[in-house]
Parts: sequence; C-alpha cells; structure tokens
Amino acid sequence: MQVTSGHERNADQIAYWNGPGGQRWSDREAAQEILLAPVSQILIERIQARPGDRILDVGCGCGGLALALAKQVAPGGFVLGVDISVPMLARAQAAATAELPVQFELADATVHPFEPASFDLLVSRFGVMFFAEPVVSFSNLRRALKPSGRVVFACWREPKQNPWMMAPLQAVYRHVPKMPEVGPEEPGPFAFASEERVRRILSEAGFADIAMEACALSLDVAIGKGLDAAVDSALGIGPASRALQGHPEELREAARQSIREMLAPHLHGDSVILPGSIWLVTARA
Repeated sequence: MQVTSGHERNADQIAYWNGPGGQRWSDREAAQEILLAPVSQILIERIQARPGDRILDVGCGCGGLALALAKQVAPGGFVLGVDISVPMLARAQAAATAELPVQFELADATVHPFEPASFDLLVSRFGVMFFAEPVVSFSNLRRALKPSGRVVFACWREPKQNPWMMAPLQAVYRHVPKMPEVGPEEPGPFAFASEERVRRILSEAGFADIAMEACALSLDVAIGKGLDAAVDSALGIGPASRALQGHPEELREAARQSIREMLAPHLHGDSVILPGSIWLVTARA
C-alpha cells in the first residue's frame, strides 16, 4: 500500500498515522483491543448487525470492530473498513480470513468516492474525531448510506471524564512542560467531546434523529498484567507518551516513577482500573 492522499487539510493526520505514531498504535494493537473491549461491546450491541447488512467502518484502524461485525453480517453481507494508516491497515488485512466478508481500503473518508447509497450502516470506534472539515467528511459519508441508513459511533467525552488517559499525563507534567493546548474543534481524541458540536456537525451534514448517550467505563489499563504493564501502556501511546517525546532518559525515568505512584492505588490484583467515558452517537441518513 502507498501512503494515501486525501483532503489537503487532513495532511497532518495522514502524516501522523503513517509515521512513528501510527506504527506505535499498530504495535500495540492486541493490547488496545483488550483495553477497549468494553467500548466494542457497547457498539456491537447498539449496531445490531444482521446477516445481509452492508457496513462502512470509518477509521477502522487495525480492524477489530470490522472483523467482529463481518462475522455477524454473513451470509450475504459485507463490511468495508477504511483508514488512512498503512501500518494499521496492514494489521487489519493480516487478521482477515478468506471466509469473512470484509475488505480494508486505504482511503481518506472525507473525499473517497464511495458508491452512492450502498451501505446500511456507518460505524466507527474512535475513527471520526480526526477530520479537519468534519461537515465535509460526514456529508461525503452520508452519500454512501442508503436513505434508510443508520449511524452508530463512539467518541470520547471531555478529558476530565477520562482519567485513564489524563491521570498519567498529569503525572508526567510534574517533570516536563505542558504541551500546547489543542483547540476544542481541532482534530484529536477529544474533538467530539462537545455534545453541541457533534449535533451541529451531523445536522449540517444532513443527518436526522441524532441521539447521544453518555456511557461510563471502567478500563483496565494493565489489561490484567499488573502495575508495570499499566505504566508501560501509559508510556507507550497516548498523551503521556506524546508529552515525553524528545526528552532525555533521566526525565523519562522520573516520569515513569511518578506514573507508577499515581497508578498504584488503583491496583486490584493484576488489574489497574481507571474510569473513562464515551458518547455513543446514533443518527439516521
């Protein structure tokens, strides 16, 4: 696969997800699937895929959700997973088997020429918050849906509702300067935290019957492997990892110890449980 071209304002995201950042997420694919299993379960229950359904998974990453849905839409159905990340799609394609009705494609969903009115469902697990022009993106995606088509996706609520990501970052900030603040409408993990903004985007893109449900989560950041694994996870990907990039090893080691001290009270057996929260968003074409 070649690195995809796409909407010019998505160039930074395309570069990131095809660089070291995307490779780190790809390398941690197995751990992330375990960590985010509660989110996948919520989505799958709400999607209610049936045999024969045609599903478009946007920002499919390493393919976990698309592969699970492909099992449900057979026989007669089909799942297309699209993403801008070559390393993540390589993982997805490697996990796909010949008997599953699933295909993965390198594409920027903002501009990709999907076949009009060809999908019953548009789904995503944290893949739609990175569009620079989300109204343009969702307008293009809506054209790919049948008139009866449905939307079901998960996005993160505001940072204060997600200590599993933000608590390690605050521990790191005891040792390094704070990263520049990301604007509330700039692409990123919390770009869809505002209920008002999400409703506005989907409405302007032509969707109707928009509903948003706040879902509280308990996430095991250690994925059952103990405190050291939880610390490694915080340092491997996510905001704490980004804040430490480019800093010397002695600072990284001091930050590691602070993260460990912060996480220790949350250790229960081999799990380290921290709260999180998502919006479960549904709409109709």
